[in-house]
Amino acid sequence: MADLKGKEYKKFEDIKHAEDGIEFWHARELAECLEYEKWANFNKVINRAMLSCKNSGYEVNDHFAEVGKLVSIGSKTKRKLKDYKLTRYACYLIVQNAGYMGLYGGETVEDIHKRKGLTKKQKILDYMNSQELIANLFRISLADEKLKKEKISNSEDANVVHNKVGQEVRAAIKRVGGVLPENQPTPEKSIDEIAKEQINKLKKKKKLMLDE
Repeated sequence: MADLKGKEYKKFEDIKHAEDGIEFWHARELAECLEYEKWANFNKVINRAMLSCKNSGYEVNDHFAEVGKLVSIGSKTKRKLKDYKLTRYACYLIVQNAGYMGLYGGETVEDIHKRKGLTKKQKILDYMNSQELIANLFRISLADEKLKKEKISNSEDANVVHNKVGQEVRAAIKRVGGVLPENQPTPEKSIDEIAKEQINKLKKKKKLMLDE
């Protein structure tokens, strides 16, 4: 979970459940872990994550199983609240989407992943050309700076900041007539593969110089 760090990640693992050896998370517990104060706001994030899941060709119910939870609202009264049993993949979609959606005009992580034709193990950041990568690093840097400056620590407000900064970076690219990130070509090789090739070339060149 790339956007869950330190204490947050420990809380995430602490609320994990298991049935018949299958792990899952309750959405309402995840909302608390991510410090969402209102379920209505978190439910919107879930709906966007569900759409990402569907667009990627996966069965939504396999990752977002709706369940009910009875809670007491009085001495003898109970009410059924909607909840979801989430897979780790579903949790990933929920956490990851904010910044990308702002920069990519509403595209989610899974939309980008699918458009680039990547496998499940391949990471989006590893398959960006220099301009697309710079735009994303700029977005992340600006958002982090804003979070520190405004002393924002809860995940709900942080997601809003990441989304807004992404939108601002996208607007700047448009203003200068640049190529929007979703229109940038996807490299055939990952950054790691290119780096390894360059290192091997340097090693061979150094060996040739030593042999001369």
